[in-house]
Amino acid sequence: MKCRICSNHTEIFISFGKMPIANGFLLEKDFKNEYFFELAAVFCEKCFTVQLKNQPNPKLMFHKNYAFFSKSSKYMQSHFQKYAEWVNQNYLTSKKPFVVEIGSNDGILLENFSKKKIAHLGIEPSSNVAKIARKNGVNTEVNFFDLRFAKNIVNKYGNADAILAANVICHIPNLNEIIKAVQLLLKKDGVFIFEDPYIGDIIKKVSYDQFYDEHVFFFSALSVQNIFKNSDFELIDILPQETHGGSMRYVLCKKGIRKISNNVLKIIQREKKMGLNKKSTFNKFKKNCELSKKRIQIMLKDFKKKEKKVVGYGATSKSTTILNYCKIGPDLIHFISDTTPIKQNKFTPGMHIPVKPYNEFIKYNPDIAFLFAWNHKKEIENKEKLFIKKGGRFVCHIF
Repeated sequence: MKCRICSNHTEIFISFGKMPIANGFLLEKDFKNEYFFELAAVFCEKCFTVQLKNQPNPKLMFHKNYAFFSKSSKYMQSHFQKYAEWVNQNYLTSKKPFVVEIGSNDGILLENFSKKKIAHLGIEPSSNVAKIARKNGVNTEVNFFDLRFAKNIVNKYGNADAILAANVICHIPNLNEIIKAVQLLLKKDGVFIFEDPYIGDIIKKVSYDQFYDEHVFFFSALSVQNIFKNSDFELIDILPQETHGGSMRYVLCKKGIRKISNNVLKIIQREKKMGLNKKSTFNKFKKNCELSKKRIQIMLKDFKKKEKKVVGYGATSKSTTILNYCKIGPDLIHFISDTTPIKQNKFTPGMHIPVKPYNEFIKYNPDIAFLFAWNHKKEIENKEKLFIKKGGRFVCHIF
């Protein structure tokens, strides 16, 4: 396929096989009509961007029944509060700043600006989570962000001092158009700030569960520089984040407006040492994924042989990749406990493991809990001290 960014020819370095919609938790009656696509990734040797070969229609992923709510995690609430404070202190210098967020979900980030009476707008394509944001006082419009909608925002609200995103830009296949939309919407001295799962951490941890339908791109500082080099933007700062098992925050602005941080050169040099600009690095990653898959299968089959009571903890979108890639069904994991009402009493995409309310985890008293929400390990272990004290054990695919 041709690279979505530079049109260079690319080749698949890993295929996870047929995969359903990651957040497509479903009822038993819907099994026969379930949608599948090949989840495969490619690496562009010209712009160093990792991307999915195919991505389902966005309307299949983001809709009125979207099953992800950011506020379900206290850690994420704290993270976004700090994110907002950092933006406010460093980049909102005008008397009446205006902040826009692309993919604002339930308003977890923008509510921090709303409370300070800072003009803001959230753009969210999933109406159910947008409704929650509005209830919390966050000005939100239901739409996909593109050049046409950016023009509407400028006409209605004016230009933005800051355009923000968190775990969203990696979802958008037509990224070159988004860059044009951001250019149009942003003030001359404004900043475009986004954070997404970092390919460097994915490679290091072999966290292949980050590969699923919503994540069409996997960024590095090297790739971000190349993606934006033909636009009027330049990368001025990079800040590592702990969210989603390892993310990176990228700060861009129009060329020549702001000073470039030393972080940019340092991280780019580090990435070259890691080989994030080489195809061989991703071929090695494939082998590590296959090894992880074998380890998980052996481990779960051993638990079954020993008649251990095994459940899943956290019906995450990332769990869909693990379950389907490793062929893990209800014979190995009896059910998955989750606190999100819209997922409860449904089945996981593809492998059809029952998803049950959290109180079922307490009642069942399992021996083993497969931690699909591994990136919230500290928060969960603190919550489940009794489970651990009674001899319960958390396991996951990150060894």
